Amino acid sequence: METALLKTSRLLRNPNMTIGLLLATLLAFVTFLGGVLVPHDPFQIDMGNRLQGASSTHWLGTDQLGRDVFSRIIYGAKLTIGLGMFTIVMAICIGVPIGLLSGYMGGRIDAFFMRIIDGILAFPDFILTIAIAGMLGPSLTNIIIAVVLVRWIVYARVVRGLVLAEKEKEYVLVSKVSHSSSFKTIRMHLLPQVMPDIIAMATIDVGKVILLISAFSYIGLGAQPPIPEWGAMLNDGRGYFQVVPTLMIYPGLAIMVTVLCCNLLGDGLKSYFDIRKGRDYL
Repeated sequence: METALLKTSRLLRNPNMTIGLLLATLLAFVTFLGGVLVPHDPFQIDMGNRLQGASSTHWLGTDQLGRDVFSRIIYGAKLTIGLGMFTIVMAICIGVPIGLLSGYMGGRIDAFFMRIIDGILAFPDFILTIAIAGMLGPSLTNIIIAVVLVRWIVYARVVRGLVLAEKEKEYVLVSKVSHSSSFKTIRMHLLPQVMPDIIAMATIDVGKVILLISAFSYIGLGAQPPIPEWGAMLNDGRGYFQVVPTLMIYPGLAIMVTVLCCNLLGDGLKSYFDIRKGRDYL
């Protein structure tokens, strides 16, 4: 008991976890209360006030169409972060069951799924996502579909590897001897064992997916005007970078802070779950 308390105390002093939690709290506040925080309509065009600097009326200035930059960034937080989390949840819902089934059942089922995964992994993730998004057409919905079709493979492979290591342990063998069904063994024993690793991995992956979605919006395959997605805002401000560089700096900083939060929080969660499993990496 004392050892567990000591490890938990050391975890709470982990600067990555602390900073990640603070940033996550801030982002959650902005995301869920964004509609209350925005002082202006993020879609309202006012050509008489275009490319204005920061002021008491427009805290971060205005863009090339006179829209309030602060309102668009706050509104875009809910969209960008929400899409990143939704995409990862969808990838987990597809990849984790396949990984559990493939690793536990083995045989032809495992061979079938692994051949599909190996074939898809023959192509770089980014190139494959671009190809799928290009075939589907430019839109946020199509980008999410493309990313999910690529990212589920990662979770399937990771879960399969974890299940292969776990299924030979005594608690799984006891479950088999007691004539528990495969579904019950997977649900009651294997799934709880792999979920901590998946949660830590997914937290970091949210930042990666946000970067990916923003990158596609930046090159015109993702969000389309006038949607205030952060990557699309970067693309909108590109032509005015020498005149008003803040049009790209502000959304770029928003993406950087969000990705940093995901990485720090994911690292902290990984350390926490490692501690619970008796692997003290701190």
